[in-house]
Amino acid sequence: MFLVGLTGGVATGKSTVSNMFRELGVPVIDADAMARRIVEPGRKAWKAIRAEFGQCVFHDNGELNRAALRTIIFEDEEQRQKLNRITHPEIYKEMCWEAVKCAAAGHQYIVMDLPLLFEAGVMVAYMHKIIVVTCEEDLQLQRLMEQRHLSERDSKLMIGAQMNMDQKASMAQFVIENSGSLQDTCEQVSRIHVNLTKSFFHWRVRLFFGVAIGGLVGLVYLISKKTLTNLNIDAFKSPYLFTKVQFPGVL
Repeated sequence: MFLVGLTGGVATGKSTVSNMFRELGVPVIDADAMARRIVEPGRKAWKAIRAEFGQCVFHDNGELNRAALRTIIFEDEEQRQKLNRITHPEIYKEMCWEAVKCAAAGHQYIVMDLPLLFEAGVMVAYMHKIIVVTCEEDLQLQRLMEQRHLSERDSKLMIGAQMNMDQKASMAQFVIENSGSLQDTCEQVSRIHVNLTKSFFHWRVRLFFGVAIGGLVGLVYLISKKTLTNLNIDAFKSPYLFTKVQFPGVL
């Protein structure tokens, strides 16, 4: 099994592409879904955000007020970095655990939907291939305003907080241009899927882990065997081995 990173800009259509991969039977681990999970009331990240940003970014019922938090972080780089330091490690833990479960199920590859893959940089080295979803800038702005009911100013701030799309595309192995029809996007996804399923990289990964696990099992066996042998030798040398021991009250 190997990992394929899926990224792009906000409102460029990553969710659409993710769903297309799911329809092809490929597991998709969504960082946004993990981000929502880790800030559920009582979780570690939830407590850290409350301690760092205060009650003003929470609703009365204890749930995170994303709109209030967004207002703070998109206008203050330092505050955004504070939030990232709290949430990113927890998100990666959740994603890694999901990846382990997918690997155990025998999937050839997994798509990791990571909006900030390049900005954070932590997961880039673990990706065998990277896919970037792009679209025209005006269309991206329009989609963002409509999907999230944001003003043009807030939408531009959100887009500006991310890396330039051309820069992302230059670092990817595959680029999906999502300005056209769904059929066009679907065809691009299908071509990438065919390309990835032809890869033999997952067999190399499985061989590596098979050898590593086999070596570990062998080492444990040798240590156990040596320990038992030493115990038997010590027992044979014991002066009490052939001594009849009687305890009070036995006879």
